[in-house]
Amino acid sequence: MLEVDVTTSLGALTISAAIRADSGITAIFGPSGAGKTTLVNMLAGLHRPEQGRIMVGGKVLFDSQQQIDLPPEQRRLGYVFQESRLFPHMTVADNLSYGRRLVPKGVAGADYDAVVGLLALTPLLDRRPKTLSGGERQRVAIGRALLAAPRLLLMDEPLANLDVPRRAEILPFIESLRREFGLSIIYVSHNMDEIVRLADQLVVMAEGAVVAQGPMAEITARLDLRPLTGRWDAGAVLSTKVAAQDERDQLTRLSFQGGDLWLPRLDLAIGAPLQIRVRARDVSLALTAPEDISVLNVFAGEVMEVGEDDGPQVDVLVDIGSRLWARITKRSQRELAILPGRKVHVLIKAMAVDRSGLG
Repeated sequence: MLEVDVTTSLGALTISAAIRADSGITAIFGPSGAGKTTLVNMLAGLHRPEQGRIMVGGKVLFDSQQQIDLPPEQRRLGYVFQESRLFPHMTVADNLSYGRRLVPKGVAGADYDAVVGLLALTPLLDRRPKTLSGGERQRVAIGRALLAAPRLLLMDEPLANLDVPRRAEILPFIESLRREFGLSIIYVSHNMDEIVRLADQLVVMAEGAVVAQGPMAEITARLDLRPLTGRWDAGAVLSTKVAAQDERDQLTRLSFQGGDLWLPRLDLAIGAPLQIRVRARDVSLALTAPEDISVLNVFAGEVMEVGEDDGPQVDVLVDIGSRLWARITKRSQRELAILPGRKVHVLIKAMAVDRSGLG
């Protein structure tokens, strides 16, 4: 879907990025100043790389050796910025129609009514941007980008300027884009909760370079990336499916490669896929199978790796069929002899997996 290998200079920072991304949602994550926005601007044609190649869906957009550099309007990449960048003198309907005018001849555009319906824009069509909330403006910006029939949708921190309620309002709409339109998305964010909820693949950047890329579960399980991905909120991402609903106790059973996990009831259909993040700080370890405890989720596993953190705590990677992180004290690690190869039992409280970590 996307092949990028580019190098450019931005002041004292050299950005050198090689990325291969499949269809779906690929998140680009990293601290401020890592080069995320510059990379996306190179994809869009807003910043010219000094050398390299960019190809989307088999179409070469930039190639320094072949002297190919398509202008932004010919690249057919939708772009949703932090600010909606709507035309203030136009109504919502006119802003949407502007997107339709960008569709090249012979290219099938997205259905206007389907986009308006999906993004719940019908009540807003006659209004102007200044009368809309931040979340409403971003929904219009997404609609305008969709109606331009993009090969790929670029989203650069689209929720960064929104408060928590507005973010919660927009996330379901972004989730539905791939399902309803089969659209691939490059999603830039420094918010790991957003990324866990949305992304299939993760690209981690630091100081202008791509330091890791791959499936979400694989990248979030890497201890060496903790300085970038964040230690306090660190955890493992599990790909699950809804296996059962317990109406009596208001619980949902999720199945994954490693067993079943019980959570407070989720309003989802049987078989629905769901990504969840289990934070390391919410995972405990035991050497023997516990009895007569209130914790619903207990899994047998084997220690794969033990971190070398400063301070009183240490992170432990355990394989239970899928990989989970546990954060325990160094005293517990020493007294229980928690070392690679040790057989353990992993305990996760049902209430520990909060809804902000659900995808």
